[in-house]
Amino acid sequence: MDISDQFWNATLDELKQGYMEESNSYTCLLCGEKIEKGIIYPVDGIFYEAERYIRIHIERTHQSVFEYLLNLDKKLTGLTDHQNLLLRLFYEGKSDKEVQAEMGIGSTSTIRHHRFSLKEKERQAKTFLAIMELLKEKDQYAPAFVPPHKTAKMVDDRYAVTEEERQEIVQKFLPEGTQGRLTKFPPKEKQRYIVLREMAKRFDRDAAYTEHEINQVLESMYDDYIKIRRYLIEYGFLGRKPDGSQYWLNQ
Repeated sequence: MDISDQFWNATLDELKQGYMEESNSYTCLLCGEKIEKGIIYPVDGIFYEAERYIRIHIERTHQSVFEYLLNLDKKLTGLTDHQNLLLRLFYEGKSDKEVQAEMGIGSTSTIRHHRFSLKEKERQAKTFLAIMELLKEKDQYAPAFVPPHKTAKMVDDRYAVTEEERQEIVQKFLPEGTQGRLTKFPPKEKQRYIVLREMAKRFDRDAAYTEHEINQVLESMYDDYIKIRRYLIEYGFLGRKPDGSQYWLNQ
């Protein structure tokens, strides 16, 4: 199970803390970092057991779970830019008067109305989550969908792919598996998404690549590696510096 699958299958409590516990380790749900149990980890001359260390990792690498979640695409959070900013200011502990002054909108009563709207959204989310959980117990025909990767830039119909479709697409375009070559570049968006998802697995999540190194990896998959590189960035699988001097696998 890759990190996006783990993220979407995590419980609410696991998402809030940013990591999940397994039999022998803790896994960061934000980037996939795995911390083995039974090992003492040094940080600035102080030693920490595994669970405390995974929390330190989240603080140092991702700032906070709250910040990470707010930075996800609005199609994944369901938040408008306006709501996103309000939540950030509330999280910083600002009063209604301070929020109103910083945003330059209405009055403190306007901010209280926004707070009420956000609480209403929370109630709706809880109700809908309960409905979907109950539905799982009865809907025997529901297909297993491939969850979108967390760094997807535009979540739309192209991501509505079932696990069965994923397997068929991989077999058609990557018959030798993720480590093999692409037979041809898929003509349909859904097919491209699945193929790019598989090809992204060739990259080390902890590595930083030069453009030459990225091209070498991609050329081993497909002759037109420039096209593959462009689509991997467009779909949010790869990130890069504006000058193209460094590339990395988005988490």
